[in-house]
Amino acid sequence: MNDAASTVDGPILTVVGQKVALGPLPKESAVSLGVKWLNDLEVTRTLSITAGRPFTLEAEQDWYDRVSRSDSDVLFAIYERATLRIIGSTGLHRIDHFNRTAEFGILIGEKDCWGKGFGTETARLMLDYAFNVLGLHNVMLKVFSYNERGIRAYARAGFKVIGRRREAHRLGGRAFDEIFMDCLATEFEGSAFAGILPTG
Repeated sequence: MNDAASTVDGPILTVVGQKVALGPLPKESAVSLGVKWLNDLEVTRTLSITAGRPFTLEAEQDWYDRVSRSDSDVLFAIYERATLRIIGSTGLHRIDHFNRTAEFGILIGEKDCWGKGFGTETARLMLDYAFNVLGLHNVMLKVFSYNERGIRAYARAGFKVIGRRREAHRLGGRAFDEIFMDCLATEFEGSAFAGILPTG
């Protein structure tokens, strides 16, 4: 995990996997890349936002300022390990430390990085972080039924389907189901933090 430690001029890497690394999301990158990605319908059609709605620089700045200061959100940049370029963002939202729960979100905005296992590894690293660093017990996500690639990636990372809300999401004049998936700390095996965090 420490073999990709950042240099003074490089990005800060908090969690390092084989294909991706996660680190603090710089505001300038969050805003500029966010505006680019969120105005691309092919990217936003899988997100829980109003697809097709224009996103402005000001709106992204407001979102970043709010989330980066929130006690109930943790936000990371997703770096492609080989190049250290930011390819997306991921986070834990609505973190409840009393009940030890959170909701997972991910956006891989660089389309040349789709279908390469980056989403699966990011989801697994975020579960690892949630359970082994934050001490959470249940992490949940929502995915739309037409996002079959996402559903497969989440399942490979350790999430299981726990239910669905029928025809609750509309896109392109059609209604689709919302699928709910979660993972428990007791179901999660292996950790990128082995040897770093204390045991016993």
